[in-house]
Amino acid sequence: MMLPVQQLASFMSTLTPGQHPTMFALQGLCIIENFAPFMFCGPHAALDWEAGFRAHAQDLSELSASFGEAHDFAEVGDRAYFSLPTRWTGLDQGRRFDEHGAWAFVLERRIAASGEILWRILGYGWGVTSYSEATK
Repeated sequence: MMLPVQQLASFMSTLTPGQHPTMFALQGLCIIENFAPFMFCGPHAALDWEAGFRAHAQDLSELSASFGEAHDFAEVGDRAYFSLPTRWTGLDQGRRFDEHGAWAFVLERRIAASGEILWRILGYGWGVTSYSEATK
């Protein structure tokens, strides 16, 4: 279940040109973020979020995410929910930053044609709980 979350963090950390997010559900995606327009929902949610994040991260470098233990886990049918303490570190315009927050995820289980179980992110909400930045 953590695979799509790890893929998302990796995508956000590297922002490889020409690479697009593949960890999101194909239908029904809704994302709440701390950059405008703050909600990304509907058929173009993944593309809109990607464009928004790339713009948001323009001055960021050396991004790295680490996760605490998941909380409030629930699984019903083909959906799972959990909240995940997360720490982002990196540089913002050359200044070292340390951001703590919580990601609340809803994942959707799909069965691939091969029979493999795939989890995709159906939605998430990000909330910053603390932020510090080094002075130059």
